[in-house]
Amino acid sequence: MGAALSAAVVVCAVTAVLPAAASAEPTAVAGGLGAGVERISVAADGTLADDNSAGASITSDGRHAVFSSSAQNLTPNGTTGRDRVYVRDQRTGQFKRMGDLTPLQPPVISGDGEYVAYTVKWMRDVRVRQYQVSTGRTASANCSAYSCNQPSLSADGQHTALAILIKRPSLPEHQTIEVQDWNTGGTKATVAEFDHTYPSRPSISGDGRYVAYQDGEANEVFVWDRTSGTTSGPIEDSSEGASLVQLSKDGSKVVYLSGSDTYVYDVRSGTAQLVPNVRGVAIDPTGRYLLYAPNDTNGPSLTLRDLQTGTDAVVSNQPASAETDAVSADGHDVVFQSTAGDIMPGDTKGKSHIYVRHFS
Repeated sequence: MGAALSAAVVVCAVTAVLPAAASAEPTAVAGGLGAGVERISVAADGTLADDNSAGASITSDGRHAVFSSSAQNLTPNGTTGRDRVYVRDQRTGQFKRMGDLTPLQPPVISGDGEYVAYTVKWMRDVRVRQYQVSTGRTASANCSAYSCNQPSLSADGQHTALAILIKRPSLPEHQTIEVQDWNTGGTKATVAEFDHTYPSRPSISGDGRYVAYQDGEANEVFVWDRTSGTTSGPIEDSSEGASLVQLSKDGSKVVYLSGSDTYVYDVRSGTAQLVPNVRGVAIDPTGRYLLYAPNDTNGPSLTLRDLQTGTDAVVSNQPASAETDAVSADGHDVVFQSTAGDIMPGDTKGKSHIYVRHFS
């Protein structure tokens, strides 16, 4: 466990300015042009995905999105109705299927859209499978004879932060958090070790320098710096526990939950900004835009806040959810999933679809 930060955490309240709920979503757009919402779980010919899609993330430039789907009509070779991982090129509308394995957790994509990783069942254990999108080349994270999961990719996909879980009858349960190299599968650095297997949720910065993670047993959040080889934390107020959401890709902000509130911690200053009575979901790569779900169920289900101005923009008025890495740089695009049938016209299937909210 790292030493406590010497800098005090300063909490600044930000008044929520929630737009009034509307009966329908803002005007739909096609091809990512202009402001509005676009459904992307559609085949190249424009037909809806014929089964559920979920767990989406988007690249920093908003061009590529990854998600899992049991739809059989997204690519010509289809599937057998089992969940598979797909990457969609927003510019061309084309899909690539990443392997023929069923993901156990939502897939993640590198900031440049070149690499994808997700967890799969392997014998008695869990493995992290990685794919290079352009070539289809595959690799597995080096987990020895143990399980590994919770992958997080650097911007160029060359570094993967992940948790390695050791649960064997002859050994005490424990885990390590590592940063591994795509090309060699070898360990670049051991970030932390715990004598338990509670979720650690590692989140790596775009340049691979920082990794934020949580001690799931103690409910504490830490930040590791590869350059200095040091760990800072716990970063939260010591009187309350915390649950990690995400480290921004520029390494400047850490989003964590504590009680019914969300905090955005500034790595450089050691201060935290309070966003009260909301559940943080994701932060954009620049650390400026926070995607959150209001705890007040009478309002929008997903909202994007500009942390500099304190202003909010509705992502979805209808019931919806999102993953980390759901926001592109500068908050231009937000990817989310919903089973609501009235987000866009023409949805008669009653399935979970993937949408992108575009902000001009």
